[in-house]
Amino acid sequence: MDWNKIVGANVKRLRIERKLTQEQLAHDAEIDLTYMGGIERGRRNPSLSVIARLADALGVHPADLLSYS
Repeated sequence: MDWNKIVGANVKRLRIERKLTQEQLAHDAEIDLTYMGGIERGRRNPSLSVIARLADALGVHPADLLSYS
């Protein structure tokens, strides 16, 4: 199981559902835009702090970014 890909897919899905651009979400979560893109592609390993900031910016619980089906 590749957790980076799971987190990335969840971030991207939730971002699109909320009609946010990567730039808007990166700004709201206070992370760099290129880092944001790397997270969505599963190429970055976000810290728990970054996961928490992304979850807050998306209005979800951090565990929602770690869920897989």
